Amino acid sequence: MDEPPVQKRLDYELTAAKQNTDFCQYPNQAYYGGQYPQQPGYNPNYPPQQPGYPSGGFIPGYPPQQPGYPPQQPGYPPQPGYPPQPGYSPQPGFVQPPPGMPGAYGAAYDPETGSVKGFEFNDQSIRRGFIRKVYSILTAQLLITLGFITLFLYHRPTKLWVQNHPEMFWIALGVMIVTLISMACCGDVRRKAPMNFIFLTLFTLAQAFLLGVTTANFSSQEVMLAVGITAAVCLGLTLFAFQTKWDFTVMGGVLFVAVLILMLFGLIAMFFPGKTITLVYASAGALIFSIYLVYDTQLMLGGEHKYSISPEEYIFAALNLYLDIVNIFLYILTIIGATRD
Repeated sequence: MDEPPVQKRLDYELTAAKQNTDFCQYPNQAYYGGQYPQQPGYNPNYPPQQPGYPSGGFIPGYPPQQPGYPPQQPGYPPQPGYPPQPGYSPQPGFVQPPPGMPGAYGAAYDPETGSVKGFEFNDQSIRRGFIRKVYSILTAQLLITLGFITLFLYHRPTKLWVQNHPEMFWIALGVMIVTLISMACCGDVRRKAPMNFIFLTLFTLAQAFLLGVTTANFSSQEVMLAVGITAAVCLGLTLFAFQTKWDFTVMGGVLFVAVLILMLFGLIAMFFPGKTITLVYASAGALIFSIYLVYDTQLMLGGEHKYSISPEEYIFAALNLYLDIVNIFLYILTIIGATRD
């Protein structure tokens, strides 16, 4: 019989595809209500079936898993549904992960806790990494500050140059205020690298310069005494914050009010200068910022405390601790200076 028209042939193929029929293997399907005639040269056994391939034509869930496919390598851990291969020897401590769990070969799966030993990544590990990062940044800040203080104390040409250029003090003060407000009020500034490190570096350099200018008005013995006392106080308060069961993170509002009162007291002390009022003001300031150091440390620790700071805020946490230490140092230095002859 003659071939059907081309358009009719295309319509037939489209209809066969929509009905999910195997056109290549079953060309004699129903064709518009009639039987399509067998074509000259048609071989129903072509292509020949491969060894091991299931007979019966189309099977739901095709392609079926063939015996031994994919080929297992010698020594490879057995997968679910595969027999152990020759030469495979389980490693000590290896437990086959349950079905549906991502493989963790070489690690031991604990069915009681549902975790894989050696691959744990929980909140505690994140918090420990956050604390290490904060104290690393804080250590770098304190070393820069100590370097500036030492330079202004023991290098006389630098001290004389600063005294002859008072505008440097105001420039450093402006840089410190701008960078501090930017990091405190703008979340993107203190979270996105490298912008956060740039702003923190500028702030640290400006603050260290101001501290160097301030300590230049004191003797080296007084400054070193203040540095030693500050180091001892901060170390003791940090250990106390790590060990105590008291939750200082709930005292944020009280500490804020205390700082406001301290600022008003400082303004009043400017109009009534004297040794006694200076000692009272400096002592109150040292006490308030010592509590602030414990408060900020526990915010960083998180855990059982009511409030905690996000691990993304490592710049902000380091900035808080640095400001607490700097203020404690300044108030202790003021106390020492007020008691001198």
